[in-house]
Parts: sequence; structure tokens; C-alpha cells
Amino acid sequence: MTDELLSVVVRKRETQAEGIVALELVDPSGKALPAFEAGAHIDLHLGDEMIRQYSLCNDPADTSAYRVGILRDPNSRGGSVAVHEKLHEGTELQISAPRNLFPLSETAERSILIGGGIGITPMIAMAYALHAAGKAFELHYCGRSRSTCAFVDDLAASAFAGQVQFHFDDEQDGGRIDLDSAFDGADDNTHMYTCGPNGFMEWVMQSARDKGFAEDHIHKEFFQVEVETGGEAFEVYAEISDVTVTVQPDESIAQALNRAGMKIKVSCEQGTCGTCLCDVNEGIPDHRDVFLTEEEKEDNDQMLICCSRAKTPRLVLDL
Repeated sequence: MTDELLSVVVRKRETQAEGIVALELVDPSGKALPAFEAGAHIDLHLGDEMIRQYSLCNDPADTSAYRVGILRDPNSRGGSVAVHEKLHEGTELQISAPRNLFPLSETAERSILIGGGIGITPMIAMAYALHAAGKAFELHYCGRSRSTCAFVDDLAASAFAGQVQFHFDDEQDGGRIDLDSAFDGADDNTHMYTCGPNGFMEWVMQSARDKGFAEDHIHKEFFQVEVETGGEAFEVYAEISDVTVTVQPDESIAQALNRAGMKIKVSCEQGTCGTCLCDVNEGIPDHRDVFLTEEEKEDNDQMLICCSRAKTPRLVLDL
């Protein structure tokens, strides 16, 4: 991960669907932006230390601009509202360099991409990459209706349009995706990728398991989760910084360390992005994130300090 920040300007803003804007971000001097891989995201710095992550949805072969699609979420913690109200054509802002926590498998012979709602965004970049590589894939786009789903026309006009299937609830007698059909013919060389609302993703992932997919062939990216951060107070010692804090019942480890004067970088604050991942030198974490795998959680040697807590009275962190 890099802490490099890039200055960009909004070259184009368009309404893609109800409550969704697409932004094209470019270098102010016209230079190419850093390369990225399908599945990558960028952090948008939106002021007042507000940082939010959005998946890149353009062709990874084109680094003249970054494209993101952002839903104005009525339950927003401020990020999507700030985007919709503040980022217009000509607006300058800072972003992170791309980071990829949702990469395509290099060994998969077939990929099944299933996006729900605004969760389609990383899938679009994946489809571009798979098409360019000549790999077998299908892209399933699920949503309530065409009017509430972004990038429908773009996908219908793409070079890989024949591999795209739309599943809109208000069409074709309730066009919910038939996962048995979508997973038909999947074998040990098939990987599945999904992003979307939590309930939708859980249904897709469990259906994949029921069809025999190995856990490491099921790839997911959550963009919002409900996380309980409260609990009993405990002590944290940041070993490198030689700082000890008591994490109160109503605050996170990151908040407690910030209160003590340390600068802890967080982004999602929901345990989805990995920005605040750190090593655990002593003690047992109470993992509450969705970023680490179950196997990684069992090792208890790293944790996300924006939401996870402690099962032991004291944690020693490599900070």
C-alpha cells in the first residue's frame, strides 16, 4: 500500500441512473494516471478528514482517466452525499493511488461475475480485463430496474456485450437471476466474483458453496456492512510508538489511539477495506471485520483497528 496522493480534476460528471453519478477524474496537466488492475479502488479525499473508497470501473488499459460510479445512499455517513453535492465538472480533489483488494485470479479458466446494484462497478473493469485477455467469463448484472442501475447502456454497447446478462426485478416476470443456471458447468477452474448489497452477496456466496465452489474460488467485496464496535474496555499498547491507551466501551482502537495523539489512517470504519490493518504482537483480537478471511482471523496475528476489539484484557500492536 502506498500513501501517495494524486491531484485530479473532475473532467466529466453525468447522471447514470436514479441517484447515481459517474465521474471521470483526470490529471490536471493531462498526464496519464497510474496503472491499475481490475478490481482496484481509489480513496477520494472529500475534506474534513473524510475519506471514502470507490471502485474503478473503466478499462484498465486506459489510464487517461479514472471512472467511478457513486450512489447517493440515504444511509450515507456523509461520503456519497459529499460527492453528489460537491464534486462537479472542474472540481479539483485529491485521491489515493489505486489499491487492489479484489483481484482477478490469474489461474481461473472461467470467471463468473455477479454484481448487484452499484456493486457492478468493479465487475465492469474485470470484464474489460478478461475480454482483453481472451478469458472465458460471464457478467451478470442484477438490480431492481433499468432506471435504477448505472452503466446499462455502456455494457450493452461494449465489445463483450454478448457475455453480459441483465436481471432486473421488474422485467421478464421478475427477472431475478437463476444461480443454478449461472453456475452450470462450473468446475475446479471456475472462479466466482460478487459485489453488492450484503444480503444479495450472502445469497450468491452460499449458492456458490452449495454448487461445490471451494472457498478460495469465491471472491467478494463488501461496500457497506453493519458492524458493532462497542464492548468492554481494554488496554492497547502501541509498541513502536510506546503509547498505551484504554479503549473505552464506546470507541474503537483507532479512535483511542488518535485521542492519544497518534495519526491512525482509517477509511471505511466498517472493517471492509483493510486501510487500518496492523500486526498483533500479543493478545487475542475480537475480529469484527469482513476483510480478513476466516483462516487469517484464526491466526490472530493481524487485525483491523477501526472496528475489531479484544478478547484479552490487553493487546500489543505493531504500531
